[in-house]
Amino acid sequence: MLTTRRQFLLQLGLGAAGLTLTNTANALPTALVPTRTAGFPRSLPEAQGVSSQGLIDFVNAVEKAELNLHSLMVVRHGQVVAEGWWAPYAAPLKHTLYSLSKSFTSTAVGMAVAEKKLLLDDKVVSFFPGKIPATVSPNLAAMCVRDLLTMSTGHDKDTTPQMLTAADKDWAKAFLAQPVDHQPGTHFVYNSGATYMLSDIVQLKTGQPVLDYLKPRLFDPLGISGADWETDPTGVDTGGWGLRVRTEDIAKFGQLYLQKGMWQGKRLLPESWIADATKSHIQSTGGKGGADVNDWVQGYGYQFWRCRHNAYRGDGAFGQFCIVMPEQNTVVAITSETADMQGILDQVWNHILPAVQGKELSKTPKATQQQLKQQLAGLSFMPPTGQASPRQAEISGKQYDVASNSTGIKSVSLTFRPNEARFTMIDEKGPRDILCGLSEWRLGQTTLSVIPLKLVPTGVPGETTIPVAATGAWTDANTFSMIWRFIETAHYETVTCRFSDDGVQVDFKKSLAIINPSTKDDRPVLEGKRVA
Repeated sequence: MLTTRRQFLLQLGLGAAGLTLTNTANALPTALVPTRTAGFPRSLPEAQGVSSQGLIDFVNAVEKAELNLHSLMVVRHGQVVAEGWWAPYAAPLKHTLYSLSKSFTSTAVGMAVAEKKLLLDDKVVSFFPGKIPATVSPNLAAMCVRDLLTMSTGHDKDTTPQMLTAADKDWAKAFLAQPVDHQPGTHFVYNSGATYMLSDIVQLKTGQPVLDYLKPRLFDPLGISGADWETDPTGVDTGGWGLRVRTEDIAKFGQLYLQKGMWQGKRLLPESWIADATKSHIQSTGGKGGADVNDWVQGYGYQFWRCRHNAYRGDGAFGQFCIVMPEQNTVVAITSETADMQGILDQVWNHILPAVQGKELSKTPKATQQQLKQQLAGLSFMPPTGQASPRQAEISGKQYDVASNSTGIKSVSLTFRPNEARFTMIDEKGPRDILCGLSEWRLGQTTLSVIPLKLVPTGVPGETTIPVAATGAWTDANTFSMIWRFIETAHYETVTCRFSDDGVQVDFKKSLAIINPSTKDDRPVLEGKRVA
């Protein structure tokens, strides 16, 4: 059984070098996981003035609080002093950034401004002459690029729902049609539609989607490969969400900002842009509590949040973080699925911040450094354990026809082989397979489309399969339970099959409903009858 992270990495084919995946039927195709590019140098924490014990305390705290981190990287003085991935998440895999994507879109705007493609004072309506409403209000007319960047467009609420449901699928037109209730620049509302408009404007003024525009200017210089971005129905990068990169790529991005736009002796962004983008332009809102405990009321820059302790961050839903701590010369990159983003930040301030001492530490016992190394190497979401069921041979490979249901699933089957089980669902488009390890993680690809992985109706162009790590076990003689982790997203599913003499019930539960009880999973329990 693959019960340790080392065994899991060996299954990936990473071995000691950590470079590429094996090309087996059950592993991720090599094309999805490019050879790792040169990244940061690595260092013992104490050599960079960081306490190993403080980093151990952080890992212990986030695990005790069940904050569900997927990865962690801490960079001090440009060197990685701690890195870890909770298996089945792993260093070569990309991860959906959600709204951390916004900071990358802001960077594209900064580069376009530096190239004199546009100005921050350009009026938004000037870019879309064929899409403005018949009557342009004074507030809409006054809205400029700077207002989009600072989430101070003047809207009273986020415009994204109206954009996503636009009948003609013209998101820019839908954005411009929304009432602008306040004078732009005076009222903060977190508005992913504003970031989409920045993406559209960059594409209009440069002739390239944001992803393509950033590739030679940001991604290639930083050694970021394989990045992709979801698009709207017309091919414009969504801007406010949908970018996927690796954890080390997040850290590189933060390090570029920490270094005030310089990378390996070359200037990628003007220092003045870094300063403007990361300072507060407007009072932000959100979170709970006052400024002494709440990192959402510290002010907002150009798609960056100010933090306590004179830090700043890009962040995304469910706990995707790029935290920059200028006074400590430190960057922290985190991916996760949590319902408590403030909880993660609290643990950063409680443990990582005091761990950064500012000078070389020579008295830390080597045993503590070794403990940190081992703890980071052994991080894992442990697969469930169980015993083989006497029903296994009876139901293996048998088809169960499913009663009519809202998911469109017509039949299911579960086929067992040594150390694995293949769960198959058939809908109007054909079979959808998930290969599970038995009490171990098994990597693969799936065309599964019935599971609502995305919160918005967008996708990465050309993507027809998604990576999945799955595991299953018999929790009693009649119940086979599976966990499907869609490891380039923040999310997972639990799927429970309860067998009777000639039937099965299949119960799906998405992770959002697990981490947040107020979120419901509306999918029905499938009722299946075994075909003779």
